Amino acid sequence: MRILIVEDEHKIANSIKRGLIQEGFAVDIEYDGTGGYDMATSEDYDVIVLDLMLPGMDGLTLCRKLREGKNHTPILILTAKGALQDKIGGLNYGADDYLVKPFAYEELLARVRALTRRPQDGGETILKMNDLELDSITYEVKRDNKSINLSRKEFALLEYLMRNSGKILNKDQIIAHVWDYDADILPNTVEVYIGYLRKKIDLAFPKSKSLIQTIRGFGYKISI
Repeated sequence: MRILIVEDEHKIANSIKRGLIQEGFAVDIEYDGTGGYDMATSEDYDVIVLDLMLPGMDGLTLCRKLREGKNHTPILILTAKGALQDKIGGLNYGADDYLVKPFAYEELLARVRALTRRPQDGGETILKMNDLELDSITYEVKRDNKSINLSRKEFALLEYLMRNSGKILNKDQIIAHVWDYDADILPNTVEVYIGYLRKKIDLAFPKSKSLIQTIRGFGYKISI
């Protein structure tokens, strides 16, 4: 899961990022509204955490422009304003949830998780492929009805592959979705995590069909 934080208070933005990374999310930060809009419209995110009071472009305008452009990424608004009209304004412009500063990090995390669980554009919360099943709500993965223990990054990679089943995904696409821009990515990071998944998803179930495929020179895909 990949999160975009648009927040001009560096201390708050970086604190949220550290917490979300510990939970396995990939996180990018923009400190002004214009940069946030550019990131939101050029990259794919699962949730946008958006402050209202921003330089360059305020949060309400950013939210409105995204919705007018048919961008349906869930938006959680953050603001120091507690006035009812600000909350109503944000929701009317297409925001999905609203959190007033100061807030407990645990509450923000719960709201972000709730937004990631909402199916987008008909997306499913339970993904199935042959005898492999992934539950994006409970973070459970099973194959042949046996539980598989995955790290957060392994889970995010598997979910991305399964949501794009049959499609060849190159390294840049995988890194952009599973890791954030500031992550220390080594040249073989994707290969290493694909290897981890193969051991747990395919090699651990020799009687089942191998699902993860390497398309040499192009990337990876998962298919029956």
